[in-house]
Parts: sequence; structure tokens; C-alpha cells
Amino acid sequence: MTASAGHVWVVDDNPEMRQLIQTYLGGEGFSVTALGDGEALRAAIGRVPTPDVVILDLGLPGEDGLSLTRYLRAHHDVGILIASGKGDTVDRVIGLEVGADDYLPKPFDLRELLARVRSLLRRTRHPVADEALPTDTTSDIRQFAGWRLDLRARELAAPDGRPVALSTGEFNLLREFVLAPNHVLSRDDLMERLHGRSAGPYDRSIDVQVSRLRRKIETDPDRPVLIKSVRGAGYVLAAAVSKP
Repeated sequence: MTASAGHVWVVDDNPEMRQLIQTYLGGEGFSVTALGDGEALRAAIGRVPTPDVVILDLGLPGEDGLSLTRYLRAHHDVGILIASGKGDTVDRVIGLEVGADDYLPKPFDLRELLARVRSLLRRTRHPVADEALPTDTTSDIRQFAGWRLDLRARELAAPDGRPVALSTGEFNLLREFVLAPNHVLSRDDLMERLHGRSAGPYDRSIDVQVSRLRRKIETDPDRPVLIKSVRGAGYVLAAAVSKP
């Protein structure tokens, strides 16, 4: 029996859209569960195998997609892709702010949806195989400014030793910084590494992810000293990184 390429939940109140995505991704080897609203999503948790990726519409009846994104991010380690007809910048930014890993406005090409899903899977299901991980396996720990990041276990500890929960997107972003300390990474660099594509002229997803990460590791996120902005160039981790 051929193994599934991954388990995907599609949460959309449009039955034609659910069926279209389910048929297409199913033809690409994915196991797909189609759900019509937030109530169905919550009922499926624990009853249906945990998904690798959730494709989530914002404009759902009852509990909306933003609320469900917050819930999923707080309780489950899954990739979250918002695919919504609400395609303006404000909705995109809010979706990323509350914990989504990626955002795809409707209407979209199914081939692009597939590429986005595969990109999320590469960073959630097989993190140790990612090309960004160091080839020197003697230590998977990186330390900076008292912080401790375990690249293999995907765990972050604060200087006082307390564990700090990171979303998939936050971990992947921090990993890129600690593997290239004191090196300016442009938005295009980060977008390519994290999502496999270049940033569009109005794409603020990297800025939003950096903002989320700063709230986790900076004493004052409004005056960052670790992840600094370099005007016109991108971002840099301004700290020495070492192995224990």
C-alpha cells in the first residue's frame, strides 16, 4: 500500500470548493478530510487522525477562520494555510498575526495550492532532513544571548530555562537566523527559504512573522536588540551563536 503524502484537512463552507481541493490533493497522494465549518473541525479533533496541514477559509459560518487559527495554533502543532476570498492586505496580516503559516487568496491555481502545502510539509513533517540544518551532527543545540535552541527537537529555552512555545513558522524563522548570525537576510531570502517563493511587492508575511518572533524573544519587541531591522535590506540576528 502506498504511503500517504500527508494528511490535510480542508475547512471550507463551500461544498464545491471542498470537493475540488479534496479530489485534486487526493490525486496527488494526500489523505484529505473535508470539513464544512469550525464545529465540524472541533468535532474531528481526536476522532480523525491529526492533520499535517489545515487549509482554512476565513469566512466560515459560526466560528470564523481567525478564531479557529488561534485555537489550532494554541493547541496543535500543525501547518496552517489560510485560503480565503478575503484577499486584502489587512486580512492577510491578521491571519498571519494570529498564527497562520501561509496565506493564499482565492481564486487560486490548484498547482500553487499544492506547492504551498508541500512547502509546509517539508518544514513540519521532516525538519531534520531540511537542507538548512547543519551537516555537523555533533551538536544540534545553538545558544545566543542566553537563549538555547534545539534544532532537532525544535525546542526553545529562555535564559532562565523556561520553555518557550514556538509555532512552526516561528521556529523555522528563528532557525534561519541562528544558522546565519550577524548576516543580513532579505525578505526575499527568507521567503524563499521558508515558503519556496519570492516576496511580492506588497507581501508583509515575513514582517509579520518577525514581529511574532520578536514578541517571544525580545525584552522590548518595539526596541529589538536581537533581531534587528536593516533599512532597505532585511533583518539580522545581532548576536553571537555558539554550540554548547
